[in-house]
Amino acid sequence: MTTEQDHAPTAPAEGRDVRPSAEGWSEPKPTAVLVLADGTVLEGFGIGAEARLAGEVCFNTAITGYEEILTDPSYAGQIITFTFPHIGNVGTNEEDIETVSMAAASGVRGVVLRTAVTEPSNYRATRHLNEWLKARGIPGITGIDTRALTALIREAGMPNAVIAHSAAGVFDIEALKAEARAWPGLVGMDLVPGVTSAQRFGWDETTWEWEKGYGHQDAPRHHVVAVDYGVKRNILRLLARAGCKVTVVPATSSADDILALKPDGVFLSNGPGDPAATGEYAVPVIRKIIETGVPTFGICLGHQMIGLAVGGRTVKMHQGHHGANHPVKDLTTGKVEITSMNHGFAVDRETLPKNAVETHVSLFDGSNAGIALADRPVFSVQYHPEASPGPQDSHYLFDRFIEMIGKHKAA
Repeated sequence: MTTEQDHAPTAPAEGRDVRPSAEGWSEPKPTAVLVLADGTVLEGFGIGAEARLAGEVCFNTAITGYEEILTDPSYAGQIITFTFPHIGNVGTNEEDIETVSMAAASGVRGVVLRTAVTEPSNYRATRHLNEWLKARGIPGITGIDTRALTALIREAGMPNAVIAHSAAGVFDIEALKAEARAWPGLVGMDLVPGVTSAQRFGWDETTWEWEKGYGHQDAPRHHVVAVDYGVKRNILRLLARAGCKVTVVPATSSADDILALKPDGVFLSNGPGDPAATGEYAVPVIRKIIETGVPTFGICLGHQMIGLAVGGRTVKMHQGHHGANHPVKDLTTGKVEITSMNHGFAVDRETLPKNAVETHVSLFDGSNAGIALADRPVFSVQYHPEASPGPQDSHYLFDRFIEMIGKHKAA
């Protein structure tokens, strides 16, 4: 029902200019736009950095963990639309960042929100999301009908777009449309060089505990070398918690350099971009590691790298999988787990060789979610078992990796 109050002039929210309407009342002036490659223009209100960036628009269905999502290097090159309307309400802090370097950018190109960000309401908060986004160079837009944008993505796929934030509210829309059309998209794009570590380093931090914070591994039983394609901190923490000395190496490390470290196991991390493009230099390295018989575990991009290394192919997905509520069936046990996912490419099971056994499958769309080699101690999953954010159903995979390492050392 429309009432007289609905048409009453209202004071603009902080940071929003007002402009007169034809009916005589004032309405907020847009200070941000999201321009899709098909020419669609969505107006809203800017938060975060005043910037103009191009990327691929995806949607994420998680209702918690926005700070972890926005610092996940796997999102490099993407503009994230949160389907949950209340983002930013618990503020941000220095403990929930997932990039290995606390100061490094994750590569996220922008953030799209439904409602304006409220003041933080959490005892761990140290900064408002708006200020945090500014500091990390991420532009954002609020006031968008994210349900409609999500429906568009479901129907038409993930569009290329430009997100622009300007406090003055002045935009050259035609230029932004041209920029969105010209952006090449993620197919064929290797984004790993922008998020991998520059040098080798050790890791001993373990997982967070209530009123204790993060711990440290001081009595490791195994040595794991983690190849960093854009690794998340919580993955390394779970490896350390499982009893591992962890050595992180850059994505461009050679097989000889990795094997010279005498690892008991090799971990292949998550990461952004087109796996086929990264595979140009990563696949030969992984093949050599697999041939040596060293236990190997991959997740997300690491899973796709293993798929490519054994002769399979990867394909671009229509809308991708992004969220913390994705059901996956473990075909080796018959159990269903709720998982955290973030990928826009998938391994094509029809191209896998006979020795690559499918171990997990997505119950949303039936896509491949895990493989294991029948003749080598190698396995991988498409989702994020470290669950940051997300449920902890899949932590068992780290135990499975440690068990595999133990059997190999005992043989």
